[in-house]
Amino acid sequence: MEGWVKIFASGQLHECELVKGMLADNNITAIIVNKQDSVYLFGEIELYVSVEDAFEANHLINLLHRE
Repeated sequence: MEGWVKIFASGQLHECELVKGMLADNNITAIIVNKQDSVYLFGEIELYVSVEDAFEANHLINLLHRE
């Protein structure tokens, strides 16, 4: 995935969807890559943004987790 950087990972899909929605509200496009096993549900779900948006996205995620 050239040009994209992993900005967030979680074992919970809803948590990634929440972060993705917050980023979308701030005009940052994010994509979810689900690397979780479909039967046993181990592994992570990763959230990627473009390299250009990575700094701002990281800042917004840090603000979200402070609350």
